[in-house]
Amino acid sequence: MATLEATPMNPLPQVRDEGAWRVFPMEGALELHYRDVAGNPSRRRIMARELKVGPGKTLLGGIDLADDGYRGFRADRIDYVIDAETGRHVDRNIIDWLLKRAQAQARERARIERARLKADRGSAEQDPAAAEIAENA
Repeated sequence: MATLEATPMNPLPQVRDEGAWRVFPMEGALELHYRDVAGNPSRRRIMARELKVGPGKTLLGGIDLADDGYRGFRADRIDYVIDAETGRHVDRNIIDWLLKRAQAQARERARIERARLKADRGSAEQDPAAAEIAENA
């Protein structure tokens, strides 16, 4: 799994709703064996960015390394996925696997954010001037 790190200028992405869609930020390098609308097979290497779950569809969004462009892939058209970081080959229950991966990453982001907030509170308690600066920021 990609290393997650929040900074004041670059907060960790959070799960969000966009209309009827639930959007789970995702990280990681994946190889997709995919079929387009006409049924033509292709192999796509992507850097995953988000999983969108909506009415009747699940979309995997990411940067396609072949052309460096953002692409969305219907999860029901993915024949199988290879996790480039672990080598894991997923050819059954792909949507479930993607959702579990996205949810695990969301939990990890929340854990990191809680730790960061706790550390910020601890440093503010030790340095009252820092607490005043943080309150005025």
